[in-house]
Amino acid sequence: MELLFARTQLKDEPKKVSLEAIKEILSKKGEQIFYFDKENSHKDMMKLVTSLENNNLNIYFREIKYGLSDDEYMYEVHVL
Repeated sequence: MELLFARTQLKDEPKKVSLEAIKEILSKKGEQIFYFDKENSHKDMMKLVTSLENNNLNIYFREIKYGLSDDEYMYEVHVL
């Protein structure tokens, strides 16, 4: 499964990351906060949360609104 990291600039394209790469980052660093782009489907984000929870990790997942429009949001995944 591939997900998209949140954009750092509005005109930039989001960077792709695989689930295996996320797990590798977590195995090295432990606690981590990831921000994902709004172009990810909610279903894919729930698959990510479930997959990480199955590895005995605590996950906090939420949508973050950064503007007044309904389409100005990103996903935050805090892994402990």
